[in-house]
Amino acid sequence: MNITCIIVDDEPLAVQLLEAYVRKTPFLELKGSFSNGKEAFAFLQDNEVDLLFSDIQMPNLSGMDLSRMLPERTRVIFTTAFSNYAIDGYKVHALGYLLKPVSYVDFLAAAKHAQEEIELQKGSAATQPEKEVSSIFVKSEYKLQKIEFERILFIEGLKDYVKIYLDDGSAPVLTLMRMKNLEDQLPRSTFVRVHRSYIVNIKKIDAIERSRALIGEYRIPIGETYEQGLYSALSGSSIISKA
Repeated sequence: MNITCIIVDDEPLAVQLLEAYVRKTPFLELKGSFSNGKEAFAFLQDNEVDLLFSDIQMPNLSGMDLSRMLPERTRVIFTTAFSNYAIDGYKVHALGYLLKPVSYVDFLAAAKHAQEEIELQKGSAATQPEKEVSSIFVKSEYKLQKIEFERILFIEGLKDYVKIYLDDGSAPVLTLMRMKNLEDQLPRSTFVRVHRSYIVNIKKIDAIERSRALIGEYRIPIGETYEQGLYSALSGSSIISKA
């Protein structure tokens, strides 16, 4: 089984070395190389990858922070010049830890271990029933914030960012994430795309009128292409009558 991977490092020579190692390793398939965590995270919004080879100390978004934002299926092998990060790497369930300068012998050993773990993970996922998830972690204001699905009123897309509106009246949570990626992580039984820029929690809808969903004081536009999907989701609700 081939393992898809990306390389994330702000040192060009380190990237070149790891790219050469990946090309020498038959079961690794390189999907891209990035000079910082923000670029890698943006790529991962639209592309599924099995494994990251990531430096830890990088500007804007460290490798450690990036690893905490990954989907569960994506694993990490850290590459760094600082051995004191090893314990932190284990805290985020890193598959391996390579100290620079990385030799191919050590790289290959870590890659083989990753291959075994990822194959085992995929095999287990195929035989186990999917676990129900009730919350999501998003990065906002330099911290990871846990948000319960039941607290979400609706979500607004703003190009590369989304704003998550909550039912407690607090300020919306702004996070660097694309709508499609967030939509894929939400339970489809509760959250419905009603517009190119909006996803709503149908349990929070008070009424629907004039192609708008009313949620408290908010008026969410309903796009024509999304209207049928919304009414199908609401087919068992008392607010289905169209104004």
